[in-house]
Amino acid sequence: MSTTLETLDGIALLADLDPARREAIAKQCRWKRYNANEQIIDRQSETRDVFFMISGSARVVIYSLSGREVTLDDVPSGGFFGELAALDGAPRSASVMSISESLVASLPPEAFLRVIRENPSVAMLVLGRLTAIVRAATDRILDLSTLGANNRVQAEILRRALDAKENEKGDPVISPIPVHGEVASRVSTTRETVARVLNDLARKGIVKRERDALVVTDLGRLEVMVADLSA
Repeated sequence: MSTTLETLDGIALLADLDPARREAIAKQCRWKRYNANEQIIDRQSETRDVFFMISGSARVVIYSLSGREVTLDDVPSGGFFGELAALDGAPRSASVMSISESLVASLPPEAFLRVIRENPSVAMLVLGRLTAIVRAATDRILDLSTLGANNRVQAEILRRALDAKENEKGDPVISPIPVHGEVASRVSTTRETVARVLNDLARKGIVKRERDALVVTDLGRLEVMVADLSA
């Protein structure tokens, strides 16, 4: 592998460190390429390294006893994962799979903890990440406890719409178009349910498919729909 790629300059967690410090951390990492859909971390494994996504992206998942995949998070290029095991020494809480061809750097837990202790800016970003995990888990528990499967799909589409870029008309454009299986994994339902809900939203004029994107043509109506269900 070319050493020109072995840099942590694009990792947001380490952005405030000076280049020499990032280079020193990079030298402590192991570097590995993964193909699409290849496992990076296995749930319940005893490894404790922290992983940096140099390029590509990964998905954090767990599997039910019946084998259904439940998606917890996506990690884009520049992100990191695996910090929980490094912090508490417990087995991995989830599996991580590469979504696309990826280059990943893994840092031993002792080195990661040293970086946190010596760099308050990194420690604060890790705390922010942990806070985001707790908030996301709280929202997910609330959805599963109060919303039916159809309603959870609607809420997921709304969340994606609020994060999406707008077209010239001001309508959110979710791109690429949501994959039924991936949405189902996130909201704990089936592909068939996702397809049925999206078709229903399209019939009502709330969403519209355009090539490889889903345009939310009536965001206000979708917001009201989800708010009424959550009340």
